[in-house]
Amino acid sequence: MSELIVALDLPSRGEALDFVDRLGDGADFYKVGLELYTREGPEVVAALHDRGKRVFLDLKLMDIPNTVGRAVAAASDLGVELLTLHAQGGPAMIEAAAAQTGSTRLLAVTLLTSLSRDDIATVWARPVDSVRTEVLRLARLSTEAGAHGVVSSPLEARELRTLLGPEALVVTPGVRLPGGDTHDQNRVATPAAAVAAGASHLVVGRAVTRAEDPVDALRHVRASMRAGKGGDA
Repeated sequence: MSELIVALDLPSRGEALDFVDRLGDGADFYKVGLELYTREGPEVVAALHDRGKRVFLDLKLMDIPNTVGRAVAAASDLGVELLTLHAQGGPAMIEAAAAQTGSTRLLAVTLLTSLSRDDIATVWARPVDSVRTEVLRLARLSTEAGAHGVVSSPLEARELRTLLGPEALVVTPGVRLPGGDTHDQNRVATPAAAVAAGASHLVVGRAVTRAEDPVDALRHVRASMRAGKGGDA
């Protein structure tokens, strides 16, 4: 059964915790990203744990292997269940991270959902025939080096599930309700489509946090997830 992660893309710990209290038990995980963690630090993770919430720390680590390994150990000490690093950091970095995980599960970010094929070609200074091909290549590299799964757009989820097998985590941001604003992401899908494609976790942010009624928006996300699983999500 796919799990739902709500992204706390809010500017302060007070606003984030107020929002968590408003949603109640509607989410399986809460994602703490760069903005909130940079402003509030480990205290926001502790505050979420005090409320009995599970935490996905989305820092997208990328540095030399020793540095990343120590950062992963620190996140594990915080009790973080999910933690991101960049697949492009390479096998040695991922192996060093995997050696320090404890109970934390590592997610390799393949390609950011904001990147189009032209963007990737510009950054890598070579033609890119298919975003999917690059995502699958990075996913295989990462999981062979010890990552527990990957973060990728819903559009690649089905092929990732086939490639990585049933136990790998496939976490999909870029999830939007039908007719919703795609904001700054290029590769998006509905919750139903992401679940049907084999995503283990769906990340929903502005579709909920910026909704007029976040509780109702979250209810619609859950309904769409059930539709994608044939009623079992």
